[in-house]
Amino acid sequence: MPAVHHKLLLEEALQDSPQTRSLLSVFEEDAGTLTNYTNQLLQSMQRVFGAQNEMALATEQLSKQLLEYEKQNFALAKGDEEVINTLQHFAKSVEELNSLHNELATQIADKMVFPMVRFREKDLTEISTLKEIFIIASDEHEAAMVKYSRLPKKRENEKVKAEAVREVAYSRRKQHQAAMQYYCALNALQYRKKVAMLEPMLGFTHSQVNFFKKGMEVVSKKMDSFLSSVCSMNRSIESQLEVEAEVMRSSQRELLSVDDTVYMPDHHHVPVNRALIQKAGYLNIRNKTGLVTTAWDRLFFFTQGGNLMCQPRGAVAGGMVLDLDNSSVMAVECEDRRYCFQITSPNGKTSLILQAESKKEYEEWICTLNNISRQIYLTDNPEAVAIRLHQTALQAVTPITSFEKRADGSPNPDRVIPGGVTPGDPQNPPATLEPEDLIAPGTPIQFDIVLPASEFLDQNRGGARRTNPFGETEDDDSGSDTHDSLLQQVFAVRFLGSMAVRAGHTQEVIYEAMRQVLAARAIHNIFKTTESHLMVSSACIRLIDPQTQVTKISVSVYLFLPLLTELKSVYISAVCVCVCVCQFQLKDVSQFAAHQENSRLMGFVLEGSDWSNGGDHEPSFSAFVFESNTEGEKICYTINLGKEISEAKKDPEALAQLMKSMPLTNDGKFLLLESETGDAEEASGPDEQESEA
Repeated sequence: MPAVHHKLLLEEALQDSPQTRSLLSVFEEDAGTLTNYTNQLLQSMQRVFGAQNEMALATEQLSKQLLEYEKQNFALAKGDEEVINTLQHFAKSVEELNSLHNELATQIADKMVFPMVRFREKDLTEISTLKEIFIIASDEHEAAMVKYSRLPKKRENEKVKAEAVREVAYSRRKQHQAAMQYYCALNALQYRKKVAMLEPMLGFTHSQVNFFKKGMEVVSKKMDSFLSSVCSMNRSIESQLEVEAEVMRSSQRELLSVDDTVYMPDHHHVPVNRALIQKAGYLNIRNKTGLVTTAWDRLFFFTQGGNLMCQPRGAVAGGMVLDLDNSSVMAVECEDRRYCFQITSPNGKTSLILQAESKKEYEEWICTLNNISRQIYLTDNPEAVAIRLHQTALQAVTPITSFEKRADGSPNPDRVIPGGVTPGDPQNPPATLEPEDLIAPGTPIQFDIVLPASEFLDQNRGGARRTNPFGETEDDDSGSDTHDSLLQQVFAVRFLGSMAVRAGHTQEVIYEAMRQVLAARAIHNIFKTTESHLMVSSACIRLIDPQTQVTKISVSVYLFLPLLTELKSVYISAVCVCVCVCQFQLKDVSQFAAHQENSRLMGFVLEGSDWSNGGDHEPSFSAFVFESNTEGEKICYTINLGKEISEAKKDPEALAQLMKSMPLTNDGKFLLLESETGDAEEASGPDEQESEA
């Protein structure tokens, strides 16, 4: 045990010599140093206690937070069950450690902080108090001695002298007592300071040892196998991460090694895919910001089923912009922007103008929306149908050696056979015809029907007749066909194209004309069509503008004379030529048929006369292709019925028999179908209704 070599002698307290005072000052300096050190040491111990207490609170919060992982709604939480179970096991272990940390914090407070606080508050505070008492007593003794020293020598002052003596005795006793208590406390402090330094650290060490002992019991026995399994799982995850990181780095290097043209918006080496039924990408959409001002916004568009969807950047989901079924898509010239196209709803009330970033995207968007508008996505195998239609378009510019046709020569044996000639007609050509025998190579195609301005004025003048450039006039009864005919049926159609053909009494020529017209439209990106009303009567066929009610084409529409075939253009004529206004009756329709696969397509062949060879009368044929809002075979059936009525008019008995077999309207006309153009006429606006072919 360390010995104390210096102490204050109580016997010298009364004398209070300078040597004693000098030794007392040393003890006082030591006590002051001890007080400062004790305060600093106590702050350190309180910090340790605070840290341990915070550790207990932190482990408690950690345990609760580990249990909260299961309650988090992670968007990519698939496969986290093993992690959840592991974290729950860790939470239980941390909770057990938390109880140990709480116990350790309590022991540190009781065995380390409290003894040091007690030493400071009891021993050091007592020394400070006794020092103040000793100083006061010493000052009183000095004052009494000064007063006693000033007493005079006269006898009459005995009373004053006695009082001074008593005062000195009292103050000296008081100083003696205070000095002895003060000396005793200073001497005891030399022992107590050693105990005060060792006791807290002893308690702290014992607390830590107990903590580690209990911790080893909790951790080592219960968690050895668990920790080893977690380590194995971590190593497995890290190995998977390394493999995935290497794959991503390899993909990154491969993607960054491409040519710089990939980053250019209008440099695509990949050919245009015209058989798509789904498309997604960024497009610019034009929005009106005022009466005449517009603004363009870049949004992400995609197709879903038969709808065009739009999703702004940052939005969670997209919304529907337009129903694409039966809508029209066409290229438009828009201000100073390139690659613009317009989508118009079937009723013409809604239209969008969009801009693609490149020519490839521009063509693919138009073709995709065109395919969706045809409702290809509703078929059993829409991808195959789109590819087949695309291949059909490509074959139009490639010569073929034979013409493929279905068994029995009809697209659907269950339906009525469309055409103006019965199967037993002796005028039928051989079963197999070459394409060159049907349509001359390089024959121009007319994609629109434009009425000459003079004729438009003539038709809108009351009672005015249209003159024929060949000197022929309209029949007097032609104007009354629509009133006297036993049959009148109106169909909403879109004119796709017409061209001169070599044969006029076979359905194959119509199929070939359809193929070449559709192929030319797809190859040259011609998507604009105008909706008209096709009226079939028992005497003629009329094509009527639904907006102006002007008859664009009466009976046969405008024919291409053979001189037009001398134009050396391929599949497309930049100028829509209207050469003559010959009026054909229904009897001049030599053949008609619906498409074999797309029932909305139909066409017919008109027979005329070619007067270009010095007046020699030679037959000429022209094929006209239409897209209807209903099945094309209904139009073919109506034309066939009109021809039957026309033939039956020659024999009253045959006409009566035919009228008995068919339902009639109240006015005595044949009742076939409800008019298709009622909705279209109501929905038509000032703008022309258009659709893509």
